Order: sequence, then structure tokens, then C-alpha cells
Amino acid sequence: MSFLDKLKNKAQQAKGQGKEEAGRRSGDSRLEAEGRKDQAAGGTKQVGEKAKDAAQEARKTFGTGS
Repeated sequence: MSFLDKLKNKAQQAKGQGKEEAGRRSGDSRLEAEGRKDQAAGGTKQVGEKAKDAAQEARKTFGTGS
């Protein structure tokens, strides 16, 4: 929900892209798979953050929360 969390998630995705590319170029399938895993984890966290933001916005709109 915080900007810092979103930034960390994006950084994890970028790190995953780097690992995947490095693995692909070096022929290291394990590193490539680890990169895909990091990207997926960062993406999943981003989806969660967006859902939290949407819920917070709905509470503000309908006045049923803090």
C-alpha cells in the first residue's frame, strides 16, 4: 500500500528480469528459472498492493472505513 512497498516489488521484478536474461545468455537454466520466479513474485505482490489501494479507495468513496 505504501510507495516503498510498490517500489520494492518493482525492484524485485527488475532483478528477476536481469537474472532471467543473464541465465539465458549464459545458458544457465537454473538462473533463468530463478529470474522468472522473482518476476512472478514481484508481480503477485503488485497485484496485492493494487487490491489494497482499490479497497482503500472504495472505503473513502463510500465512507465505510478509516
